[in-house]
Amino acid sequence: MSSKLGIKDLTSIEDLTTEQVWKIFRLAENIKLETFAGKRHHFLEGQTLGMLFQKPSTRTRISFEVGMTQLGGHAIYLGWNDVQLGRGETVPDFARVVSRYLDGIMARVFAHEHIIQLAEASRVPVINGLSDLLHPCQGLTDLFTMWEKLGSLDGKKLVFVGDGDNNVTHSLLNACTKLGVDIAVGCPKGFEPRNEFVSRASEAVNVTITNDPDEAVAGADAIYTDVWVSMGKDEERAKRLKAFAPYQVNAALVAKAKKGAIVMHCLPAHREEELTSEVMDSPISVVVDQAENRLHVQKAVMALLMGR
Repeated sequence: MSSKLGIKDLTSIEDLTTEQVWKIFRLAENIKLETFAGKRHHFLEGQTLGMLFQKPSTRTRISFEVGMTQLGGHAIYLGWNDVQLGRGETVPDFARVVSRYLDGIMARVFAHEHIIQLAEASRVPVINGLSDLLHPCQGLTDLFTMWEKLGSLDGKKLVFVGDGDNNVTHSLLNACTKLGVDIAVGCPKGFEPRNEFVSRASEAVNVTITNDPDEAVAGADAIYTDVWVSMGKDEERAKRLKAFAPYQVNAALVAKAKKGAIVMHCLPAHREEELTSEVMDSPISVVVDQAENRLHVQKAVMALLMGR
């Protein structure tokens, strides 16, 4: 089954062409402006999205559920342990059945393989709401926010500082590849992004992987960070806090970026760890706008994938 976007599922930004990414962005921009002007959209009237959560969430759950409501549809929360997956039903069997009931599935899981299994077995569109490997809705939102705030993506440089072996970093590499944005990752040794994402990105844009945060942020138009201890990594907390301490995004580090650079974070933030409150609450921080844009970008994704 195809869609107005030309693909059935969004499992990775790599699923998209550059033209398809811009189609999402243009629709997200229009939806956002029209919503603020009081217009109501009915792209998904009468449709139901099943939201499968193996990992808990704030922004993902609220933005998808509100997004479906604002598009005229309905969303159902499906906790992993609330359905038969928690009792041993296979992911493909689950997908085959629930896709007979639903018009779309959004899943937030640990293993990326579960996203692939859902997409392969489902009759309806599957959207990756996060896996341990990738976070495509976040990556799309991040580049949309850069475009919105900086006015253009031409010649821009995005810098990620912190844990490079991270689902957000991997999706940022994918997104930058599609949109021609140079990217640098400043991270400790042993925490670099996976080679498969770096290699593919390097074929399209300038990619810098460095253990020196100062080197990474030189010339940055946007500085991005994320938590140092991701969900499921709690046993590594002490090790990670020590390794990442030199990579805190603070006023001294931001001063080394380009004048007018913005600071980004996908939230939730651990203030005074990866990002200081001084920076997070400053005028150059766009983290709250970034969080809001999850709603608008995901509405565009759902409208294009699920809209009849």
